[in-house]
Amino acid sequence: MQDQSEIIRLEADAVNSARTRQPLYAPRRKIFPKRASGDFRRFKWIVMAITLGIYYLTPWLRWDRGPFAPDQAVLIDLANRRFYFFFIEIWPQEFFFVAGLLVMAGIGLFLVTSTVGRAWCGYTCPQTVWVDLFLVVERAIEGDRNARIKLDAAPWSFTKIATRVTKHTIWLCIAVATGGAWIFYFADAPKLVADFVTGEAAAPAYMTVAILTATTYMFGGLMREQVCTYMCPWPRIQAAMLDETSLTVTYNDWRGEPRSRHAKRMALAGESIGDCVDCNACVAVCPMGIDIRDGQQLECITCALCIDACDGVMDKLGKERGLISYTTLNDYNANMALATAGGTRPVNPALVRDPDGRLSNTVAHISLRKLFRPRTLIYLGVWSAIGLFMVYALLTRNRLELNVLHDRNPQFVVLSDGSIRNGYTLKLLNMVPRQRNVRLSLTGSLPAASMSMLGSGKLEGGAFDIELEPDRLKTIKVFVRQAAGQAAGPLQEFKFIVEDSAGGERADYTATFNAPETGQ
Repeated sequence: MQDQSEIIRLEADAVNSARTRQPLYAPRRKIFPKRASGDFRRFKWIVMAITLGIYYLTPWLRWDRGPFAPDQAVLIDLANRRFYFFFIEIWPQEFFFVAGLLVMAGIGLFLVTSTVGRAWCGYTCPQTVWVDLFLVVERAIEGDRNARIKLDAAPWSFTKIATRVTKHTIWLCIAVATGGAWIFYFADAPKLVADFVTGEAAAPAYMTVAILTATTYMFGGLMREQVCTYMCPWPRIQAAMLDETSLTVTYNDWRGEPRSRHAKRMALAGESIGDCVDCNACVAVCPMGIDIRDGQQLECITCALCIDACDGVMDKLGKERGLISYTTLNDYNANMALATAGGTRPVNPALVRDPDGRLSNTVAHISLRKLFRPRTLIYLGVWSAIGLFMVYALLTRNRLELNVLHDRNPQFVVLSDGSIRNGYTLKLLNMVPRQRNVRLSLTGSLPAASMSMLGSGKLEGGAFDIELEPDRLKTIKVFVRQAAGQAAGPLQEFKFIVEDSAGGERADYTATFNAPETGQ
């Protein structure tokens, strides 16, 4: 009997002799996607225009918050630790709102992926949007697919150098604009532009623009598909989000195979053929350079441009659309079983017919029963619950806060008349950009107590009127005094109350009054 290690060695040799080991990271293969036309391409144009418009224009929107707050609609004010979003102002202690948005974004990504695959990657991912923008520039300067392939293979000449320099110069301008737009979210945009141009902006502004310019230029122009294949973790995670009822871009080989470029000749010869004419139109438009006919692949970003290309070919040939379509695994397997059994060619149940009687691949015509099922409803329910809770918390939050710190040394003082005094540091936070007049008072089981404020020089009984500056924190020192013989024990609870009678807001804080032990 052979030794176990020898058996393992022989099996390894057999495998290695039959296969060629591929490198972990393959060198980049240049891809020249052809411009597509169709419903999904139009949808991508709309998404690109909206997302780029939001990114570049948002810092320039104004929102009047009064004379004591910035008027930039969206502003991350790190210096003053504020986040402004139109009528919403977020303070550092309210960061849970930002955390909630991040959780909603994650759950929303799970929802979209489990429903329509990598639609985020195909339409709204920043990498996809900027690559689309860079491709627009490339096509405008170098031409469509065939012209770019020819130019790339041509020897270097003055024309080729001028063309490439023009393209890369525009790419760099887009990259600079991308980095510049980002820093405008952290300072007043018009002022920062002037400071940036005159060299008076802070050093981090220039560093941020330089870093984002480099990354945008490299990722959008030089690395493109490599970012999605090697750098992004989502292609490897998405498999856990998909199931047999998730819609994905699929080549329906039960209808397309066997493929042939000589359909008429093979039909006259009585040979069985499918609808695919092997024109490679789906490969030519793919920004990742893959062949969807090989099945689901890591590189596929579900942009659906292959659907547009294939539908165009089917229209020219007078055949039904949907050879490549959004399809679930369950429907695909059912159709394969019918086709294998030799029955009537099945119809893709994920599609419906448009008013002209043609099968439609557009998202609007995908059957709703494919979108709403237990898994997606759970994601949608959790996402909606978090959103509703955040809206409720935002609408009901108090814009007046009070925090109290008891003096630790000494914890109490016995005055000459036998009365007992405790000291407190009060922090009153006015979270609105306007001046407020509030009333500070005491309440609770603290008999014969009075309050004084450091600097006032007089006792005021149980209340003070205090003026709070707009959008500021005010710290005051308060002494609470209890007459001799009135202490009910060494620790007595009471409340500080701050109330804005004009705005109707109120904040309170439960504090303790320390007194000596009985007989001390």
